[in-house]
Amino acid sequence: MNDEVDFTTTAEDAGQRLDVVVAQRLERSRTACALLIREGHALVDGRAAKPASIVEAGQRIRIDVPAARDPSAAPQDIPIHIVHDEPDFCVVDKPAGMATHPARGNVDGTLVNALLGKLGPLPAINGVRRPGIVHRLDKDTSGLLVIAKSERAMTALTQAMADRRIKRSYDAVVFGIPHDARGVIEAPIGRDPHVRTKFAVRDDGRRAVTHYRIVETFPTVAKPDKSAPGSAALLRLELETGRTHQIRVHCAAIGHPIVGDDVYGHSFPGQTMRRQALHAAELAFTHPFSGAALRFTAAWPEDFAGLVERLRAGGAP
Repeated sequence: MNDEVDFTTTAEDAGQRLDVVVAQRLERSRTACALLIREGHALVDGRAAKPASIVEAGQRIRIDVPAARDPSAAPQDIPIHIVHDEPDFCVVDKPAGMATHPARGNVDGTLVNALLGKLGPLPAINGVRRPGIVHRLDKDTSGLLVIAKSERAMTALTQAMADRRIKRSYDAVVFGIPHDARGVIEAPIGRDPHVRTKFAVRDDGRRAVTHYRIVETFPTVAKPDKSAPGSAALLRLELETGRTHQIRVHCAAIGHPIVGDDVYGHSFPGQTMRRQALHAAELAFTHPFSGAALRFTAAWPEDFAGLVERLRAGGAP
């Protein structure tokens, strides 16, 4: 049975090729999405289109997605912390070290496997490996995610995410202290041209905007080695856009990589934080059906809290 993806394009989509916009929404390759469009599986305002068609804001795109050939994610009995639960959706606090959904290198033991084991079937509009998933967190990022439990919730929450009506706030510990107490990092992000698993600031990348403010500074930090910065800061960051690895790439781009992020930052001998010090601390949005204002928070996990305490005491990260 095929899935149907139905969404309205935003100002950010305007000016891009149709196959590019579809690939971004389906999280598939542009080549695969171009084939999907050529075979008549995508309609723009009710009409067939070409992969190279230029998208305008406010257009309705409906995609009939053929059933995936990959096997579905399997339910597994894995404990998860559900912060809020109701018939159409729930909010979960994902632990660090758990992938959001099955993918190469993480075929099971993911949040999706745990959700299916606890909640039963979830809407597979975004693919059989990503049922219920409205947005993601990196494997080693902890914190809050909203999960759709019904197709109407999946449609409403996905559109709310695209329209930037879901506020996501993160806490991060970075090396060094930014010059400005508050700031906006606006730098386009695309695939790293040399390492395909990484992302980088690129002139031809997609628009990416991160807001930050300094919450606490640690002016004197023990250096694991001579090359390590001697200071650090706790930041609260809010996403205006949601690119893959956005906060990690942006923090590194301004010269303040996240502690523990050895992909975009540095590893130092004696460093005790074994993953990027990034936590999705707050999630706020309007209830998709009642209109009520919702806000959820998640306390720092033990390793993050321990890092902050060490830095307050002048210890090493």
